[in-house]
Amino acid sequence: MKAKIQTFGRFLSGMVMPNIGAFIAWGLLTALFIEKGWFPNEQLSSIVSPMLTYVLPILIAYQGGKMVGGDRGALMGAIATIGVICGTEYTMFMGAMIMGPLAGLVIKKFDKAVDGHIPAGFEMIVNNFSVGILGLIMAVIGYYLIGPFMGVILGALSAGVNVLVTHGILPLVTVFVEPAKILFLNNAINHGIFSPLGAEQIAESGKSVFYMIEANPGAGAGILLAYMFFSKDKKTKASAPGALIIHFFGGIHEIYFPYVLMNPILLLAAIGGSLAAMVYYTAFDLGLSGPASPGSIIAFLLMAPKGSTLAVLLGVVIAAAVSFVIAIPIIRLTGNKHEGSLEDATAKMKDMKAESKGIETAATEIPAEEIKHIVFACDAGMGSSAMGASVLKKKIQKAGLDIEVTHASVSSIPPEAQIVVTHQDLKERAMQSAPQARLVTITNFMTAPEYDELVESLKKKG
Repeated sequence: MKAKIQTFGRFLSGMVMPNIGAFIAWGLLTALFIEKGWFPNEQLSSIVSPMLTYVLPILIAYQGGKMVGGDRGALMGAIATIGVICGTEYTMFMGAMIMGPLAGLVIKKFDKAVDGHIPAGFEMIVNNFSVGILGLIMAVIGYYLIGPFMGVILGALSAGVNVLVTHGILPLVTVFVEPAKILFLNNAINHGIFSPLGAEQIAESGKSVFYMIEANPGAGAGILLAYMFFSKDKKTKASAPGALIIHFFGGIHEIYFPYVLMNPILLLAAIGGSLAAMVYYTAFDLGLSGPASPGSIIAFLLMAPKGSTLAVLLGVVIAAAVSFVIAIPIIRLTGNKHEGSLEDATAKMKDMKAESKGIETAATEIPAEEIKHIVFACDAGMGSSAMGASVLKKKIQKAGLDIEVTHASVSSIPPEAQIVVTHQDLKERAMQSAPQARLVTITNFMTAPEYDELVESLKKKG
């Protein structure tokens, strides 16, 4: 079940993640040039609304259509989604996430149906008119059906959000968000749920508290600080400072997930820190002008509206302080019993999550054939996988091996991959995505012993 939820979440975030640059551009436009921005400019602020209403949803739909139906699916998704956008008064991020893949599926099925039946010389006219006609039909359906339907859904969600805000219980969402993050559902939550809701708030007030829930690096920083000062395991303690820098300034939250997974009681620290920050943010009506992605302190503060930078920073400090205080006794009292070392976390996670048996993951069991391509895979294929690939590549080069090391999304591992390195929690998805490859799982991106074991095994084979 968890793997299926992760896959669905990955599909949703896969439509948004490649377009994060556009979201950041829109967020900066909002922060800088609206009436309450840093440099109010009536002409430039006129770009904000069209970008939110048209550009961002169409980019999402284009990517969604491409994921399902290739380039023709991307074009279909863009055409069809304009109908959804014009069919309602709400910002149609969610509508784009539905219509883009749906339009891509329609053209994919059409192409399969006519394959081999198009007379020679008529391929171009059929290809062009099929996208034009089917795209128009989908746009009409979007205008009259999908758009109004999603408008009702968003209206209900907005009403629910208003109830949460009015009664001061919005911070309680952190009770669900933090455990979901640790199970690698953070991208699904952030981009599938919070981004559309946040866009609605920004359209109304120029800021949104939803962009502060998942992206706040404070709670994770507090846990890593507690490990850095109070861990009884020397290797864990030594790895924490590097993880803290990457998490806090690089915005790769996945780096602290293993530290929580090897001592799950620390979820209380993560929840406590995030909850405290959200209570503060909602009490003082704070928000961000756009999504902070990646969730680093730099991106977080860049998206702070004019005059609220220090107030936003204080929320990060609150989250870090509270999680730090909660984590200290947990790490000190359970260090020997639960924490052990980062290596011990592998066995603990296997028992804790009752994952499938009989899967070969040991780095020493590499096939005898010559290895030329290793892929490091993470959920989105951008953050922790890029960092892990960089670490592994340096070790490969230092060993004098001529092996290419790349990074990718766990759902889109290239077929030429011979070895796939990924986090233990993404094992099932990696096996489905690359059944031809040898799988090596890790629990810590920074100091995984599997890196050295893999390099040593490759040196022996070489």
